[in-house]
Amino acid sequence: MKLPLEGLTVLDLSHALAGPYCSAMLADYGANVIKIEPPGHGDIARAWGTPLPGGETDYFVSLHRNKKGVVLDLKNPSGKEIFLRMVESADVILENFRVGTLERLGLDYETVRQRNPGIVYCSISGFGQDGPYRNRPALDLIVQAESGMISVTGDAQGHGSRAGVSIADLTAGMNAAFGIMVALRARETTGVGQSVDVSMMEGQLSLHSVAIGNYFATGEIPGPLGTAYKALLPYQTFRTKTLDLALAVGSDKLWKEFCPAIGCPELTNDPRFNNNSNRNANRSALIDKLQEVFLTRNYEDWEAVLVNAGIPVGAINNIAQVVEHPQVKARGSIVEMDHPHAGKVKVVGVPVRLSATPGAVRTPSPTLGEHTDDVLREMLGLDHHEIEALRVAGALG
Repeated sequence: MKLPLEGLTVLDLSHALAGPYCSAMLADYGANVIKIEPPGHGDIARAWGTPLPGGETDYFVSLHRNKKGVVLDLKNPSGKEIFLRMVESADVILENFRVGTLERLGLDYETVRQRNPGIVYCSISGFGQDGPYRNRPALDLIVQAESGMISVTGDAQGHGSRAGVSIADLTAGMNAAFGIMVALRARETTGVGQSVDVSMMEGQLSLHSVAIGNYFATGEIPGPLGTAYKALLPYQTFRTKTLDLALAVGSDKLWKEFCPAIGCPELTNDPRFNNNSNRNANRSALIDKLQEVFLTRNYEDWEAVLVNAGIPVGAINNIAQVVEHPQVKARGSIVEMDHPHAGKVKVVGVPVRLSATPGAVRTPSPTLGEHTDDVLREMLGLDHHEIEALRVAGALG
C-alpha cells in the first residue's frame, strides 16, 4: 500500500536530535529522506550514546531508520553545486545549523528558492532566526534553562531539574514536522514554498501556555511541585506499603467516586475539599490525609480498587518495565530491525497510527554515505565516471 508521504523528497542537513527526530517522523510515513552528512565523522550524534557492534551507536540508530545516507561536502564548490541540483527536484530542506551558517555558504532560503520556488525550507534553532539571542549556540539543556522549563521541574523542596528527556529538542522536532506539512499544504494552493522558522525556545513556551496564563492572572511565579500539579488535585504520586502510585482525580465528579472507593466517604462533602478550588486552598491537609490512607495497603490492592472505581491510576515504571509492559507488547510498540553492522536492533515504533496508510519502520539507519552513489544516480542521473570525478574533487569526501 502506498504510504501517505511517498513522492515527497526531503534533503535533511540536520544533526544531533531535533532535526533528525523531525525527519524520522516524515520518513516513517514514506517520505524519501536523504540524510546529507559532511565527510569524515558525519553527524555528531554518530558518536553519542552506547556503541553497538560494528561501530554504530544506539543513539544514531534509533533516530535514523527509513533514511538514505549521503556524504557531501557543502564547502566544496562541486559539492555545493551538486546540492543545488538536488534542490531542483526536492520538496523540503531541513537544517538546524547555527543561524547564519548556511547563508555564509550561499545555501540560505533566499538563494535556494531561486533554483526551486516550491521548496519548503525548515530551519530549527535554539532561539529563532531573529532577535538578540539568534546567534547563541543552544543545546537542549540551555533552552530548558532559558525557557523556564527547569524552574518548574523537580522536587518542590529542591532546585529545578532538567526534564528526563530532551524535551526542547523533541518538541522542536515535532513542531518542525507540523510546520513542514502545513507549508506543503499551503503550496498546494499557492504553488510556491516558504521558509519555516522553528525555535526551540518558543516550543517550550507553547508547553508553558497554562503556566504563563496563570502567571498573568495571579502574578505568582510557578515553581517545581514534584509530581503534583497546581491546577488540579489530587494529581500526584503517593507512597503505598510497597510501590509508589500515580493518581489523577481529574474532576469533581471523579472526586465523588474516589472518596468512597478509598474508604473515606466523609471527605466527599467536606467543605475544605468538596471542589477543586477548595482542595487547592487546603492542599497540604488533603495530601497529608491521603498519604496516610495510601500507606495502609500495598500498590496492587490500591490499583485494583481504583481501576474498579474508574479512577486514573498508574505504577511508576522504569524503562526496563516499560518495554515489557503488557500494553506496549500488545500494541507492538517496540519493533526490531536488522542493521547491516549492528545486527538486530530494537527501537520504538511509529507512535501515530493510521488505519489505511500506517507508517512503519522499514529500513535501518544508513551507514555513513551508504547511499551516496545511488542517490546521485537516481536524482541527478550521474554515471559512475561522473560520481568518481566528484569523489576525486573532494565533493563527496
